[in-house]
Amino acid sequence: MKFWKEHATLRMALLIILFVLSLFLVIAGWKMTGQLKGLGMMVLGTGTLLIALAIYNAPFKDAK
Repeated sequence: MKFWKEHATLRMALLIILFVLSLFLVIAGWKMTGQLKGLGMMVLGTGTLLIALAIYNAPFKDAK
């Protein structure tokens, strides 16, 4: 993935935004214990964190 290697500033900005958003979603969902909406927010926050992890790891993929 040449794009992520060439645009390190964009990658870092996306990582920070997604990380903060995911923490907000998980914490806000955690405060809604016993509600289905809270569980959905926590799952969405976890998914957002996985997307941030995929963006972080993208430049290190081997081009085989």
